[in-house]
Amino acid sequence: MEPKNAVSPQFQNLMERARNTFWEYLGCEIVEAAADKVVVRLVAQQHHLNLIGIVHGGVTSSMLDNAMGVVLMLARPDDKIVTTNLNVQFVAPMQPGELYVTAEIVHQSRKMLTAIGRVTDAEGRLGTFGTGTFRVI
Repeated sequence: MEPKNAVSPQFQNLMERARNTFWEYLGCEIVEAAADKVVVRLVAQQHHLNLIGIVHGGVTSSMLDNAMGVVLMLARPDDKIVTTNLNVQFVAPMQPGELYVTAEIVHQSRKMLTAIGRVTDAEGRLGTFGTGTFRVI
């Protein structure tokens, strides 16, 4: 599926580099991509669940980190960017099925960037949100 608003050369390069990485292993798929906003989809399955049958917090945390990282990499395609801080708030349990994370840039300077993200289910119910601080290395 070709994402809506894909930033062509940078986006294609990014997706090529994502092959055989944690991104692909987790099952993330970009459904919308721009230099200021990214929407990522994941179909949560049995292997994404914790022992009580809800989506593991590590999955939604990883979705947030991945989506925020992607939006920043699309905005700064010539830079290598790493997470320095990830703050995650779990507000409701997430069930198996389609999950979406929307990530947007809040602030950027020469070396530091900040993004926000929200993980919702297919009906738009909020389950997890967070902020991330990233550094250009």
